[in-house]
This record gives sequence, structure tokens and C-alpha cells, in this order.
Amino acid sequence: MAKEKKDPQDLSIEEKLHNLYQLQTMLSEIDKIKTLRGELPLEVQDLEDEIEGLTTRIDKIQADINSLKEEVTRRNVTMQENTANIERLNGHLDNVRNNREYESLTKEIEYYQLDNQLNEKKIREATEATERRQEDLRRCSDSVTERRTDLDIKKSELDEIISETRAEEDKLREKSKNLEATIEPRLLSAFKRIRKNSRNGLGIVYVQRDACGGCFNKIPPQRQLDIRMRKKIIVCEYCGRILIDPELAGVQQEQKVVEEKPKRRVRKTAKNGFSTT
Repeated sequence: MAKEKKDPQDLSIEEKLHNLYQLQTMLSEIDKIKTLRGELPLEVQDLEDEIEGLTTRIDKIQADINSLKEEVTRRNVTMQENTANIERLNGHLDNVRNNREYESLTKEIEYYQLDNQLNEKKIREATEATERRQEDLRRCSDSVTERRTDLDIKKSELDEIISETRAEEDKLREKSKNLEATIEPRLLSAFKRIRKNSRNGLGIVYVQRDACGGCFNKIPPQRQLDIRMRKKIIVCEYCGRILIDPELAGVQQEQKVVEEKPKRRVRKTAKNGFSTT
């Protein structure tokens, strides 16, 4: 018959601590695999973000160039209309009947001429701005090409590392998932919180040389005794990590060798008053 699984709530403190330490061991192995990847995932993400930013900038530059070109086209059309009006008004100058009409036509012609001069100036400025924006566009496009090349290389390296460790990581994740099911949710949540706040990812450690295996602060003898008793869950008062004894962690501690002091030779006094050894 298949052995029924115990409810996590019904497990003893010793069993809970044992399962929790086994989970920590597997999660630490997963952390080691992630360490093998180094900074590659972050570098890939940074490159993707940079490419996205450059692409957005390229779109903005292209929109500016299109806008400048539209402005040049619009001003050219205006200049053509102004030139046509100037020619039309010049034709009317030969048929003016008085000075007032002549001055009115002259002022109107002058207005169109000034407007053309202004449009010519604006077209030059827009053309120069277009050239500058096109240069910006070329630089950004070159940067995108370079970043994409770097991204392809980084992704290739990352994929190679992931493919080499994927099977082992998946196996460890499956085991850790099964172990999590044997730990009561409240304890598991506390463990994950401690582990998240820990720089080395350790949420549970064993006592090493009378000190916490996480922060290495000394643990009082009475507290060490409570840890060995395995009657309650005890955390380090300095770093907050859960503490267990080395035996529960499957670690053999080195026995302290106590050196015997050499015995002093007792000098006996003979009856005649002389000492003998």
C-alpha cells in the first residue's frame, strides 16, 4: 500500500526543520546554477531596453524629418502662389488710374515678396534641421545595428549556458516544489521572506562553531541547547535566519580534542630527610 502523506500541520518540529533544510539545499543549488549565468541575463535585458529606447528615438526623429519635409513642401507651394500673385499684380500696374491704386498694388506686391523671403529663410532652416536630424537618424540606426549584434552574441552565450543546465535546474525545481508541499504555508512564507532579505539566499542555517552559520554571531549555550532539543523553531537574534543543529543538517562536526596536562611528579621525602623521585 502507498504510504499516505502527512498533513504539514501534523509534522513534528524536527520533521519541519528537516524538510525546510532540504528545501534550502535545493534552492541553493538552483542559485549556483543562476550564478553560472553571471551578469548575462542583466546584460541581455539592458541591451533590449537600450534597443527599444533607440527604436523609439528613431521613430521620433523620423517623425521630425517628415514634419520638416511637409513644412518645406507647404512653404514652396506658398511661394509659388505668391509668385503667381506678384506676376498678376505687376500686370495690373500698367492699368492703374491713380497714385492711390498704384501704391495699394505696390504694397501688396511688396507683401508677397517679403513673404517669399520669409518662406525662403524658413525653408533653409528646415532643410538644415532635416540634415541634422538625418545625421542623428544615421547615428541611431548604426547604434541599433551594433546593439543588435551584441544582443545576438549575449543571447547565444546565455542560451548555451541555459541549455547545459536546464535539465538539472528543472529537476531541482520539481523536487523543491514537491518539498514545499510538505511545509505548512505560514512557515514556508516566513522562510521565503527571510531568504529574500538574505544576501546569500540562506533562510535556514546550522550552528557552526557555536555561531550562526549565516551571520557568524555567537549563540549562547542555552540557546544552542534549545536548538539541539528540536522542540521549537528558533531564529538568530541578529540576522533572523532559522537555526538548526549540525546533526539535523547531516553535517559531522569536528570533535574538540582536549589535551591532557602532564602529571607532576610527586617528590617523596625519605626518613633520613633526603628527597627521592
